[in-house]
Amino acid sequence: MHDELLAIGRFARLCRLSVKQLRHYDEVGLLAPAWVDTGTGYRYYAPEQARDALTIALLRDMDVPLAVIAEALTADASFRARVLRAERDRLAERITRDQTRLGMLERLAEGGLPGYEVSLGRERERRLAVVRAVCAPTTVGATVGECVGRLLAGLATAGIAWEPPLWGLYPLDLEDGMHIAVGAETTAGTNVPGLEVEVLRGGPVVETVHIGPYAQLPLAYNALFAAVHERGLRPQAPVREAYLVGPGEATDEELMTRLILPVEEVAAA
Repeated sequence: MHDELLAIGRFARLCRLSVKQLRHYDEVGLLAPAWVDTGTGYRYYAPEQARDALTIALLRDMDVPLAVIAEALTADASFRARVLRAERDRLAERITRDQTRLGMLERLAEGGLPGYEVSLGRERERRLAVVRAVCAPTTVGATVGECVGRLLAGLATAGIAWEPPLWGLYPLDLEDGMHIAVGAETTAGTNVPGLEVEVLRGGPVVETVHIGPYAQLPLAYNALFAAVHERGLRPQAPVREAYLVGPGEATDEELMTRLILPVEEVAAA
């Protein structure tokens, strides 16, 4: 039997792995050798282990974590497919995040920081019909889209007209479990069946306009909050986004969003 086994060096070359990797995979329980010589400690592998070893090499080359590989190797075909699809989805999310960061870096390289004109002004009081939701920073986009659908459906069902633009209301700190709202000014005052009311107080604000994808809004917020602190002001929640040109009206590069941050002066020490 031992005559059919392959020494670790030969097996490593066959499977496009290094000896060091094979030893590590043995230590973590991912791919144990078929036999270990107790006298020398040399590891030997069976030819039929090559398929698993090659699969490990392939998945590691795609940065699949060892824990996921171990799960995939020991699972039946159906469960293995679910495991790998879940890893595919995580990779797709990471690629999307990296593409967003790439776009922001390109914009910064072209326009520098802050790259936005920030102005101090005043906002009038507004009464909005709103829908609310709880989400994480990573799911804001999807949650806002769902809220827009609920809001417009509620207004349409009640036969109530509303005045553009739509508004997004957000906390100052982005964290898991944060409360957001999407609303619209209506001609029905405060009585909108099935919807809540949010009164946005009037007063001083710092604002800017972002043109481009929503994914690049952090650049505008960077400029907005920098201006607030430079002017000795204190930001107040909620942060307001007015969607002047939204999806369906223009391309992502042409979307126009007005960012409005209520402020108050910081009392002198």
